[in-house]
Amino acid sequence: MTFGEALRRLGAILRIDGDELVRGGARVLGIWFLAWLAYRVVRLAARRIELAVDDGDDSVTTLRERRGQTIAQLLRSVGRVAVMVIGLLLTFNVFIDIGPILAGAGILGLAVSFGAQSLVKDVISGFFILFENQFAIGDIIEVAGKSGLVEKMTLRVVQLRDAEGIMHVVPNSEIKVVSNKTRGWSRAIVDVGVPYAENVDRALEVLRDEAAQFSTDAAWGSQLDGPIEVLGVESLSDSAVVLRTMLRTQPGSQWNVAREFRRRIKNRFDTESLEIPFPQRRVHVRVEGGPGTDPIAHAAAAAAGG
Repeated sequence: MTFGEALRRLGAILRIDGDELVRGGARVLGIWFLAWLAYRVVRLAARRIELAVDDGDDSVTTLRERRGQTIAQLLRSVGRVAVMVIGLLLTFNVFIDIGPILAGAGILGLAVSFGAQSLVKDVISGFFILFENQFAIGDIIEVAGKSGLVEKMTLRVVQLRDAEGIMHVVPNSEIKVVSNKTRGWSRAIVDVGVPYAENVDRALEVLRDEAAQFSTDAAWGSQLDGPIEVLGVESLSDSAVVLRTMLRTQPGSQWNVAREFRRRIKNRFDTESLEIPFPQRRVHVRVEGGPGTDPIAHAAAAAAGG
């Protein structure tokens, strides 16, 4: 039995003209074949965008690359929804007149819109986030009290992955302030404490020398975006004189750079016999009265009297 014969038999069962059902089935197949082709074109366009912004260096993801990845992902998402909706409408139109349905849907949509205001706000906010390039996929941001790596963006939500691996889904309408930690350049702030008994000028000289060596390191110097600034004494804490160093880095490199610089400072301070202090507490015990009021003092006095 051919496909056309099967449709004619189905039409006889449903009391529908078999030839009309065959023609309708062929049109539906054509519609979804064209829909598949359209989505393939969308995916191809998205892939071309990603290739166009790829500079071939996988060690560093540039702002242009992140922007291209964001646009490509949104193009796939919006294209998939658009193709599905248009395909369904054209499929329904093969068998029924969807004009009255669309008119009724307009009235229904007006009623539903009052309950879908948050969805509309999400979409509008998502459009402006994308248009203004506030952040992109691969950025590390803080929004709505959540911080993490942007893994996915749509016109409705943003998906963040934090350092513990937890995924946070934030509606775009809840994003009021964006703190982007990887846009343009970043900065690492390294504070090191030295004891009050140490020579602060000597400690600063060691810090400057280590900073100069760090800047010329082949592996780490490329992650810097300017000279290292040893600012000097930042504060006088309870147990240490705090010395501050600032390192301007490539976007997203501030955490690795800070960890490596702290490791080198610790090793260098050990070599230079510079102590890194830790909190200490000295307790003074005051004994009131004579030996008779204190058992330990009384025992000591008795032993002395022999």
